[in-house]
Amino acid sequence: MESLSKKEVEIIANLEFSKKYFFTRDDIKEFFTGTQQINDFIFGLKNKKRIIKLNKRKYYLIPIKARSGGWSEHPFIIADELCDGKDYLIGGWAATKYWKLTDQIPAQTDIYTTRRQGRISIMNSHFVFHRTTKEKINRGIKKEVEGHPFKILPKQEAVAWYQKRR
Repeated sequence: MESLSKKEVEIIANLEFSKKYFFTRDDIKEFFTGTQQINDFIFGLKNKKRIIKLNKRKYYLIPIKARSGGWSEHPFIIADELCDGKDYLIGGWAATKYWKLTDQIPAQTDIYTTRRQGRISIMNSHFVFHRTTKEKINRGIKKEVEGHPFKILPKQEAVAWYQKRR
């Protein structure tokens, strides 16, 4: 881990005090006079492995207490932040594990969404995006993990999904 400048520590501390580990450029713009300064700041912290880019506008701040730069969040929280809290639901093995239908620890978190597809790895968690319809997503139910909301496949649908794979 490379050392942090005084300004970097100030901004990171400000984000941590306000418990804003998932942040956008708007959350830090008060510390800068222009867009290029923000770009340089974000570029520097990404190189120092103090932030992780989640999507086009959102970043994850590795807390200062993570001295080596290694840190992890619950995969459901990351999934919710990746999708900006809308138009998604968690399904597959992650949903069956959540509903205690299996003891198997899922190797990946399946995210069903209308907006994207593909695979991504963040903080040692693997996410697979599947395209689906708005109707299926609207059937998802809201739950909470570590005080953070997320949307997941209802238990009865997870049971049906699991029985198809047995």
